[in-house]
Order: sequence, then structure tokens, then C-alpha cells
Amino acid sequence: MALIRQRKLTKQQLRRIDKQQAQQQDSIDGSLMDGVVMAHYGKQLEVQVTSLPAIIPNPPVVEEGEPEPFWQAIELGDIWRCHVRTNLPMLATGDKVRWVADPNTGFGRIESVQPRTSLVSRPDRYHKLKPVAANVDILAIVFAPLPAAAPNLIDRYLVVCHHADVKPLLVLNKADLLAIEDYAFTKNLLSEYESLGYETVLTAAPCPENILLNPSQASSKKVADKTKLTDIEPLQQQAELGLTDLQQQIKDKLVIFAGQSGVGKSTLVNALLPNSDQSVNVISTNSKLGQHTTTTSRLLPFNPEDLTQGGIVDTPGIREYGIWHLTPDDIIAGFVELYPLAGDCQFRDCKHTHNSKGCALWEAVAEGKVMQRRVESLVTLQAEADTPTY
Repeated sequence: MALIRQRKLTKQQLRRIDKQQAQQQDSIDGSLMDGVVMAHYGKQLEVQVTSLPAIIPNPPVVEEGEPEPFWQAIELGDIWRCHVRTNLPMLATGDKVRWVADPNTGFGRIESVQPRTSLVSRPDRYHKLKPVAANVDILAIVFAPLPAAAPNLIDRYLVVCHHADVKPLLVLNKADLLAIEDYAFTKNLLSEYESLGYETVLTAAPCPENILLNPSQASSKKVADKTKLTDIEPLQQQAELGLTDLQQQIKDKLVIFAGQSGVGKSTLVNALLPNSDQSVNVISTNSKLGQHTTTTSRLLPFNPEDLTQGGIVDTPGIREYGIWHLTPDDIIAGFVELYPLAGDCQFRDCKHTHNSKGCALWEAVAEGKVMQRRVESLVTLQAEADTPTY
């Protein structure tokens, strides 16, 4: 196929183009306003008005007898559907943008994006990195006794937090289930992360998926018989206090909730923001896995009239989080207790597997200084990151 050569422009032509672009920019400068991306629908985004333009357009004058034309006034707090200029990077919920509105059509156009303080991204089904949320302060990693907590997935999210420069917060939801002996191990998992210095909180937002607390629906009568109401009540009281603790942790912050499907992310959002009306689903009784309910990333503000007070970015649930875009060195940097030891390995290219000669990580495991589970999780994630995708 023949290559198409780019046309070489003269200096006079370049000056003319620059002058035309400057005139176009001057014509829209007075119409520019600030906004925040509230939701992403592929080619269109929802943007909330956070400042009014310098020049506010006037509605058309309608002569008597003429039909009333469409006109949408620009007001603070309103949400507009917007298109994006083709030369802009892919935007995400939470992005702060400059944009113009067309009251004649009810649509806007995003002209530029402000510098981001953080960006949480994840690979999509086509192995391309997709931004999920921008300017996030906290990533709340939600897990629960049911479906069974996946430590490897939690470790993935902690790596994501490290590279996105976002503070992690581990939220153990459905804490009332911890009274059931079969689920008590989840509390130990929380304690392990606490020992590493991560902030944690227990919650028990009322979840329809806690079906195993009902003996008539229990997968095994033995599990129901083990559970006593006197065992559950103290945990419920602690978890209710935990919801208040969670509110304090995320106050005035922009938070993204992440975790397996079915752990109660949408239910927690409903408890924190009763007017959000997020749909919830029950746990599959066959697979004990959650069902996806959230379909679009959306910013749910704590105060719709003042976005500086923070909010929650509710994102589609995922059971896996690909990390193919990171290097093995990137992965270990997200393991806070293992990264300082890596430089002490006998070989610079140490893979940190159990049979690696002179591996400082496994020596630390033998001495009881680090957890074997975390080293194994590191090896698994590094191997995944080092495997080419096709």
C-alpha cells in the first residue's frame, strides 16, 4: 500500500492557520465554562456545570404566532450531555474540564481537560488501558465473607493504588457474617492487612445477598445451626459503627469503590447516599459469586450543589483486574513490605519463586518477617505482568 505524504505548508500558510485558530479560540473563550465529568457513555459524557461562562447566551426572541424553539438555559449544577473534541485524550468520570454549551441543541462540547491529581485505569476486553476515574483521593477496596474474599485481587488493587497515587482503604463488608464459623477466616485476612499499615473498616450495610443467615435458604443446615443471634448482634453493632467510621474516612473525598461482584459495593453506596438508588443483586446460590449490577461509571456527589465536598465513583464490578500493562518491577513496588527486601536478593533478576537461590523474600518468610501468602501473590502477579498478551 502506498504511503500518503503529509503536505508541506509554507510559512505564510502556517501563519494563516495560526491566525484562524486564534480567532476561533477568541470566539469561544467567552463561552467556556468549568465542569466535572459525572458519567461516561462511550462517545457522550455527562458534565455538571460548576461555573457560568463570561458571556451567557440570550434566548431567541419569538414573534407572536411563531412556534417556541428549543432552548436550554445554562445554570449552575445542571448536567449536560457533551461530545469531546477529537484531539483530547480519553476522559474519565471525575475529570475537570473546560467546555461550551449550545442552548439551541441542549448539547455541549468539551474543549480541554484540566491536569489530573490521579488517574485510576484498568485494561479493557481489548487489552487497552481504559481510564476509570480521575482525581480520586481514596480507592475503597471492598471484600466480604461471601463471596469468599480473594486476597490476590486485593493485592492487585493495592498495586493499582500505588501506581495511581491513590490512598487505599480496605472495607470488610457484610461483617455480620463473621459470626458464622465458616466465614471467620475473613477477619484474619483483614488483620493481616492492618499489620502492613493499611487502614481498614468493618461495615454491614443491609445486603439482600446475605441469604445464608436465613436457615431456610442456607446451603447447609450445619452452617445455620452454628450461628447464634447472640454471636451476630455484637458484630452488627460494630459494623453499624463502622459505617459511621467509613463516612468519616471519605468525608470531602472523591472515592472509587472496587472489589468483586456481589460484595455489596452498590449496597454500601445506598447506605452512604440513600438517594443514589443503586441496583443490587443477590449472590448466586450455585457459584457463590456476585452478579454484575453497575453498568456505567458515575460520580455520585455527597452534595450535588457543591462537588468540592467529594463523592463516590460507582464503577462496573469486576472479578479480575488485569495488570499486563505493568512490569514485574512495577508489581513489587506495590508490595510495601516486600519491595525494600528485593535489593538484598543474591541475583538481580531473581524471580522470587520458592526455589530461587538466595532470595531475600523467602529468607524473610523463613524468619517469620513477611507472610508466605504475600510472596506467592507477588510471584503470581509478576508472572502475569511478564506474560505477553495477544
